[in-house]
Amino acid sequence: MLAANVSRRGSFASTNADSPVADGSPLVCGITHFALFIRLFASFNQVQMSTLASPTPPETMVFPPEQSKDPPALTDIQREILELKETRNAVILAHNYQVEAIQQVADFVGDSLGLSYKAAETNADCIVFCGVHFMAETAKIVNPEKPVYLPDLDAGCSLSDSCPAGKLAAYKAENPDLYVVAYINCSAEVKALSDVICTSGNAVKIVEKVPTDRRILFVPDQNLGQWVSQQTGRNMQLWPGSCYAHVLFTQQAIERVRLEYPEAPVVAHPECVQSVRDMADEVCSTEKMIHFCSNNPAEAFIIVTETGMIHRLQREIPEKTFIAGPTDFCACNECRFMKRNTISKLRDTLRDQKPEIIMEEELRVQAEAPIQRMLEWSH
Repeated sequence: MLAANVSRRGSFASTNADSPVADGSPLVCGITHFALFIRLFASFNQVQMSTLASPTPPETMVFPPEQSKDPPALTDIQREILELKETRNAVILAHNYQVEAIQQVADFVGDSLGLSYKAAETNADCIVFCGVHFMAETAKIVNPEKPVYLPDLDAGCSLSDSCPAGKLAAYKAENPDLYVVAYINCSAEVKALSDVICTSGNAVKIVEKVPTDRRILFVPDQNLGQWVSQQTGRNMQLWPGSCYAHVLFTQQAIERVRLEYPEAPVVAHPECVQSVRDMADEVCSTEKMIHFCSNNPAEAFIIVTETGMIHRLQREIPEKTFIAGPTDFCACNECRFMKRNTISKLRDTLRDQKPEIIMEEELRVQAEAPIQRMLEWSH
């Protein structure tokens, strides 16, 4: 049985037998097959024929300390973007995984929810979110009065897509006593079906707040959910979803780079699989990576998340060295969905004021409620 085989390998495993992964229903088997397909497809995309023909591992990608304290000169298109931003009175938000050229012209660089609230604090007339679709949706949920633009509407997310709202609604109908904790990396429709939202940074705290007499269903990331369950000791059912980029990191690949740089702490995102998390010196959100690397006395760090994060680390901690966590097939790990946003698409979005995120108000209000509960529990 496919689900059993996958669980033994640990790639899409559950932390307890009550999890949807262990459920033999067609709903869950279909989701599990989808998740497996995403990983296999991602792996195939990364493997080039030259790599298959050669057993030589990829050369390690190292980002040494920044020598110049002066900001890099802007290109013509970057200057055009800044002029358009002023004309439109726009705020540009860039997720940590965006390309460096976009991060350089953004007003704020960070994680998805934090950026949405940063935008709410400004007097901007419109928001341009350089990230993936669910992030722009979150910005619209938090900023209902402002138009929100996404440079490429096809900038999706394998993790968000692994939890379709219709299937979650059906599973809830069969299990009405479940308390749904949803990772922020999900669609507005899934947020609306959830009891409370969490981020990778506050997931432990949020799960600890859930009444102990309630059974928890954690969606959509089973790897983050498994880590949270281990941190809290709380038994949870885990939706069998995952981020295709983070599951490409393997124990073998990280061990290889650690042998090259034995003094460098390994800093891994909790969306990684357990075998990678177990060998990390620190498992944390992207935002907490900044604090860890800044406060740790080490001079170099192995960063096991999407490689775009290193651009921000270099800007904020220029005196240290950062080593990109490799996969078995590549020296770095870039999310192809994040990279659908380009500097030219950003310029076009500001110029044309499209494409815009459109959301029904009823859905927005329903999706906002579990976010507000998270904020209340975070204080």
